[in-house]
Amino acid sequence: MDAPVNGSPLAGSKLRPYRPFVRFWLASTVSDFGTYITTLALSVLILVTMNGTPLDQGLVNAARWTPYLLFGLVAGVWIDRFPRRTVLIGGDVGRGLILAGVCVTALTGAISVPALTILMFAFGTLALTSDAAYQSFLPQLVPRSLLTQANARLQQSDTVAQTTGSAVAGGLVALVSAPVALLVDAVSYFFSAAILLTLGRPSGPPAVRSKQKLHRKIGEGLRWVYGHSHLAPLAWSTHIWFIGSAILGTVLPTVILNDMRLGAVGLGLVMGCSGIGAVVGTTMSTRLGHRWGTGNAMVAARLAQPLAIALVALAPLAAGGAHTGETYGSPLDWPGELWAAFALAGFGQLLFGMAMGVEGPLEMGYQQAVTPDRLIARMSATRRSVNRGMIVIGAPLGGVIAIAVGPATALWAAVAFLLLSAAVLLFSRFRGARIEDQQLCDDETLVP
Repeated sequence: MDAPVNGSPLAGSKLRPYRPFVRFWLASTVSDFGTYITTLALSVLILVTMNGTPLDQGLVNAARWTPYLLFGLVAGVWIDRFPRRTVLIGGDVGRGLILAGVCVTALTGAISVPALTILMFAFGTLALTSDAAYQSFLPQLVPRSLLTQANARLQQSDTVAQTTGSAVAGGLVALVSAPVALLVDAVSYFFSAAILLTLGRPSGPPAVRSKQKLHRKIGEGLRWVYGHSHLAPLAWSTHIWFIGSAILGTVLPTVILNDMRLGAVGLGLVMGCSGIGAVVGTTMSTRLGHRWGTGNAMVAARLAQPLAIALVALAPLAAGGAHTGETYGSPLDWPGELWAAFALAGFGQLLFGMAMGVEGPLEMGYQQAVTPDRLIARMSATRRSVNRGMIVIGAPLGGVIAIAVGPATALWAAVAFLLLSAAVLLFSRFRGARIEDQQLCDDETLVP
């Protein structure tokens, strides 16, 4: 990572001359900060404020990602018909309004799990369109040779937001309640939309209005992702990974809030550890990709993740019977056993975040580099629709396992899926992938 100058991590880097990217990076960073506040606030809202169960948590999480399963393949084709900046702005404004609606209904006592599920389904639908436009918009802002570095910058900002957002969210929720904390994310989406409005029309191909039939466009995207010698094993591995990650996302708040009784502050601190690790991982990502190769670096990161979550799964055992059934309002009140459990869970999350930080920019950069621009939206929508569809499976599955045999066992189920994901990538041709060998277009078309 280039040394910061004047407070900006982009100052002095090769990306600095691409000013539309700098603004895009700022909009993404602001929105990411609010998103991590909402992730924690929703968990507290469901499990504490509404006295919900792990299954309720899983169902709401699943509703958020169901649109990817239902509309994901169509979204990639639909995005091709519109300016991608316009889609991003509309998605930000719509999601901000929905979160404001969740806040109002929760404060008035009108919120329920079915109502929250419907609102999160609408939220996920807008997120789907924004995500499809996001990946296909970035290659219009920077040359393909800088895609990995651009993705690393975006993910570094995301992980800083994850670290600070999760930690701040814990204190914010404890101070002003979960519903009010959701307004912070609503404001962040409105601010992101305002920044995107200042962007001029980026260089690159115009919106595609092909006469090709819808099913043929979808089929072309599917063939590209699952017929490519390197993208196919990466896709299958990532699909499995998302099941394990969804189980973890459903069960971890239950373990921290209900089993260990560490409260919103404890949950924020544990989630913040993942963000700290991700900051370190994204800083190392480009360097490891060049030294080891894209494939080898990603395989190493995937193998580290089940080990990390195994440490998290051991945390409740370290806590033993330390809590008395009352939620601890401050870490100063934690007994020694809970500090040991927190340290174990925090270190596991730190390692997990570091591994994700290493693989994230490499995965995105490689996908974008090997895919022609006309297929990027469809490639992105295809992968995301199936990946998020795995959340629709994994999130309720995590809730069911937690209710049937306990949250600790559900965490070990997450470990098993993450290990299977790593094995698929380890024994595939993707190990030999290098992004440097896959440049498809002349970077001169994007000289600032």
